[in-house]
Amino acid sequence: MDTEILARIQFAFTVSFHYIYPPMSIGLGLIIVIMEGLYLRSGNKIYEQMTRFWIRIFALIFGIGVATGIVMEFEFGTNWATYSKYVGDIFGSALAAEGIFAFALESGFLGILLFGWNRVSPKVHFFSTLMVWLGSMFSAVWIVVANSWQQTPAGYHIVGEGMNARAEITDFWAMVFNPSSIDRLSHVWIGSFLAGAFLVMSVNAWYILKKRHLEIAKPSFKIALVIAIAASLAQLFTGHQSAEGVANNQPAKLAALEGHFDSLAVADMYLLGWVDKEQQKVSGLGIPGGLSFLIHQDFVTPVRGLNSFPVNERPSQVNAVFQFYHLMVAIGMLLILLSIIAAWMWRKGRLFETQWLMKAFVWAVILPQIANQAGWFAAEMGRQPWVVYGLLRTSDAFSRTVTANQVLFSLILFTLVYLVLLVLFLYLLTQKIQHGPDVHGHSEDSSVHSRRENPLMSKK
Repeated sequence: MDTEILARIQFAFTVSFHYIYPPMSIGLGLIIVIMEGLYLRSGNKIYEQMTRFWIRIFALIFGIGVATGIVMEFEFGTNWATYSKYVGDIFGSALAAEGIFAFALESGFLGILLFGWNRVSPKVHFFSTLMVWLGSMFSAVWIVVANSWQQTPAGYHIVGEGMNARAEITDFWAMVFNPSSIDRLSHVWIGSFLAGAFLVMSVNAWYILKKRHLEIAKPSFKIALVIAIAASLAQLFTGHQSAEGVANNQPAKLAALEGHFDSLAVADMYLLGWVDKEQQKVSGLGIPGGLSFLIHQDFVTPVRGLNSFPVNERPSQVNAVFQFYHLMVAIGMLLILLSIIAAWMWRKGRLFETQWLMKAFVWAVILPQIANQAGWFAAEMGRQPWVVYGLLRTSDAFSRTVTANQVLFSLILFTLVYLVLLVLFLYLLTQKIQHGPDVHGHSEDSSVHSRRENPLMSKK
């Protein structure tokens, strides 16, 4: 393999591994805020116990997420020096904003979230929980803004020529609110809510099957299920908005997502299929004119296909883009189906007695993760051959002084280290889940909270 391919594989691997954790922390953070808010409002110790338990899980996810995210910033300089020089003014400002407005907020209140139960009032602790969650949300904002600018550049001008060219910001807010940032951010946020909700439902479904911690597992499952229902249905809307944005701003990517080759013709929408790039056709199950309807709200309006673009300005791995995109959509529909079935069983009063459904939710934790990864792969591979759409080619963006052997060696090391981290994460997560919530809480923390809530007890 040449240096460019190895550098792309290395960055894809490190980003993919890192992206396991931020969506879970965002989604889980929302659920913790709801749980602690219910405790603050009702004073019910059940909500306190479930909040404490999931905060411990959150801390583990947050720690691994931070550790795995640092590597990517170094890769910009080592493997993608030309890219870093070209977009440094823009990408650097977004990363700086993340550090100042997001990570500082998140990490600043994290200590109170983890260790403040017996040191601050319940309201202050809840405020800290809220700030940590908002910090994780803001972090996603700036990362998505930076990536969306690469998809749909705006608010910039080019300074210099040739290898000395670089993009400079002319309008900061135009850069932030570039044509794809809002659609993509909402899609990422809701995907994160699904990752957190299905994590909580998976663990609690396992408790329910094992008949453990039922007084906590059942209400926790219901809280997460409400979020899953709302988020899975909302993802239909954000996905449609994202598709319309791609149609307007990146038509070559849209054509690759559905394997549409004809220069200008009515486009089908496939439920599943296989793209034969050489024959320029798709074999599979599709809806005639479905893509035309999705974009133009009728079945007869033509859509630009891949053949309307020069060969060197359209994605080369069309089948991979097609498969990742359809995998994401299929899982999204499956999540809706699971959530609706669970809601129906809840309404009938048979939710927790339906063992096959509980078993399905135990394993469904992996589905949002796969969908999130597949969506990003479709988006990034569909942008090729551009690293900055229409401005900088991927083949021109990597470091010329780095050899293929150097990238391969570091890729092998990263793989080994990340495998160790993954095993460690799964081991610690399993230990925490098997231990379960502290049903009676920590005696010291509980007594402190009881004194705050009951002045008569403090006098005793």
